[in-house]
Amino acid sequence: MKTWNNYKDYVKSFDETSKQEIEDLEILASIVSEIIAKRNLLGLSQRDLSAICGIPQSSLARIETFKITPKMDTILKIMRPLGLKLTAVSYK
Repeated sequence: MKTWNNYKDYVKSFDETSKQEIEDLEILASIVSEIIAKRNLLGLSQRDLSAICGIPQSSLARIETFKITPKMDTILKIMRPLGLKLTAVSYK
């Protein structure tokens, strides 16, 4: 395997359960990455954002470092003040 993406593609090609788990993690990673990028763009610290959202800063830190998987309502609480919107799309 040359790269992480080559390895992911290899695993996805023969194990449907692993494929779904990897794809779910990739979706979560993209959501969290957008949250971090927008928070930084707005010049907000984790403490600032947590105060606006009404969630503990320690929880926001654990979400941003992938130590916990947030519930949907928590994701939405974080995204709203950042001006981010979660959109569901159909895919094959």
